[in-house]
Amino acid sequence: MNPPDASWTVPEAEVKFRFIASGGPGGQHANRSNTKVEAVLRIDESTMPEALRGRVIARLGNVIRVTVDAERSQLRNRQIALERIQQRIDSASRTKRKRTATKPTRGSQRRRVEAKRRRSETKRNRRAPSADD
Repeated sequence: MNPPDASWTVPEAEVKFRFIASGGPGGQHANRSNTKVEAVLRIDESTMPEALRGRVIARLGNVIRVTVDAERSQLRNRQIALERIQQRIDSASRTKRKRTATKPTRGSQRRRVEAKRRRSETKRNRRAPSADD
């Protein structure tokens, strides 16, 4: 069940980006290019609706931080970081449905009791024979 404000999208202007040299193999390009992206969104400074903000802060905290170095392109890593922040907000904004209690079916009750009886029988067969047997 999604509330109407769950469709809020993250404005790129609210996200602070930092660019870092990506580690690992890749030769001169990887050593000289700052393609790794760290994106930070502060929820309390965001323009998101109040109801959504409350749910997101309760589930994720006041700051959402994402680090991406999946691609060689800084621009593409920025896009991926924005997508991941949006995914986290979307998943935090969803409200869980209340579980309605149901009565166990007659068949499930019978199976449970039958399993208990079989288990009891197994354990009884492990015992040492009594003196009256």
